[in-house]
Amino acid sequence: MSATLFLSGVAASFGAHALFDGLDATVAPGDVTALVGPNGSGKTTLLRIVAGEHPADAGTVRLAPADATIGYLPQAAPSPQESLLAYTRRRTGVERAQAEFEDAAGALASGIGGADDRYARALDRWLLLGGADLEVRLADVLARLDLRVDPERPLGTLSGGQTARAALASILVSRYDVLLLDEPTNNLDADGLATLTTFVEGARSPVLVASHDRAFLDAVATSVLELDLPQQAVHHYTGGWTEYRAAKELARAQAEEAYQTYAERHDDLVEQARRRTDWARQGRATAARLPPGSALEKKYRQDRARRMDQRAARVRDAAERLAEVEQPRKEWELRFSIAEAQASAEVVLTLDAVLARAGDFTIGPVSAQVVRGDRVALVGPNGSGKTTLLRALLGRGEVASGRVSWGTRTVLGTLDQARDAISGAASLQDTVHGALDDPDPAAVRTLLAKFGLGPEHVGRPCESLSLGERTRAALAVLQARAVNVLVLDEPTNHLDAAAIDQLQAALVSFGGTLLIVTHDRALLDALEPTQVWDVTDGTVG
Repeated sequence: MSATLFLSGVAASFGAHALFDGLDATVAPGDVTALVGPNGSGKTTLLRIVAGEHPADAGTVRLAPADATIGYLPQAAPSPQESLLAYTRRRTGVERAQAEFEDAAGALASGIGGADDRYARALDRWLLLGGADLEVRLADVLARLDLRVDPERPLGTLSGGQTARAALASILVSRYDVLLLDEPTNNLDADGLATLTTFVEGARSPVLVASHDRAFLDAVATSVLELDLPQQAVHHYTGGWTEYRAAKELARAQAEEAYQTYAERHDDLVEQARRRTDWARQGRATAARLPPGSALEKKYRQDRARRMDQRAARVRDAAERLAEVEQPRKEWELRFSIAEAQASAEVVLTLDAVLARAGDFTIGPVSAQVVRGDRVALVGPNGSGKTTLLRALLGRGEVASGRVSWGTRTVLGTLDQARDAISGAASLQDTVHGALDDPDPAAVRTLLAKFGLGPEHVGRPCESLSLGERTRAALAVLQARAVNVLVLDEPTNHLDAAAIDQLQAALVSFGGTLLIVTHDRALLDALEPTQVWDVTDGTVG
């Protein structure tokens, strides 16, 4: 079905904190609209509003035709108990459509009035969403993605990379009339990203996608919808990421030039009025000091002072009549650095025939040595075992055999893929306070504010924060603790482009030892790894 999405005057807030207001947009068949903005600007909130999962403060969301189907594929991790097939059925809408179809079939069998029409509508919807051949198409997609797992297997038993490919599979088999994607490139390897790119490029339905992957947006986006939180504005641009950045920089330069012109003219008029007022005051003071018998000169000076006051008033009026140009707000920028602890021993880490295990999956045996200052990149496709190996090295996963030995004086800083350190029902402030063991709540709030996490964030449960906000909080903890070894698993996931640039600069300048898993090619190139562990199918080359 060909469908179009219309947004009119949509507004949203979080508590007393406004996110966006007066948002208008049209996404037509074949359009791929990129939704961009800093972490916390409301991208996920907007997607949830369109999907009907969150109420808008104002405005309307309309589909043409009204019975078009909307698919929302969020970035949140699935339930670990859910099977791959059940997860796919839920995310493609087939599960709900089948339940409606079965209810309608029961009503028809019971002879309930109007059940035949209801049955026909339910059957059409189930067929349109691909319910009839979902399992066949899923098997084909899993094979293409090289995800060799039983569809009935619980997702919690899959690796992070396998879960990423399962999420991609659910996108590829979906048959919605309108598709909403929230950070779909997170955790995808190069092959997965290429597959997703091809799918979105060929989509005939309207697509609204939130992403910070610049190369992906350049490849697929036909337009950009920016949620400009600092300016409290919504902006529309044509083209992909590169065109958006160029247009945004030009618009900001023009806005700053317009404000500068206005400010200089306003200040000049105010200064002219001030000088004329001073001259008038001086003229009246001079007239008052004139001796008796100087009536004509006194009158002349008083008249002149009065005319000067009038001129000053006219100039002040001119300043007030100037069309005011609002000063562009300075955009918040993350300033990230990593405090370095005292140097570790020369040998930082030794792996002696290490075999790491996660459920039925094993990786290894691996023998390697990491010395002080090494930058070790773990690369390989999704599901190859990179995270499993890292977890074993950190003592968070099983070492089935072999030995992991950390050198003396090592002070670790870690960032896991799921951001588990910033999670749960505890408030953000209490969680960071506990991670840092800092007795000063004001110091914790100041630290978080430097990462764009203000009063509206610190009291909230960590589980209510976006993944981008949780990632920034995790980076704040890293900045506050002096370390000499960093172990990072997909650190750029969920960060906006500006934050990724800051993280990259901090890692490049870090003088300690680094072990990193990332699919961000630009980051890897900038780090210039001293060792590359190529992880494939449970082996390390």
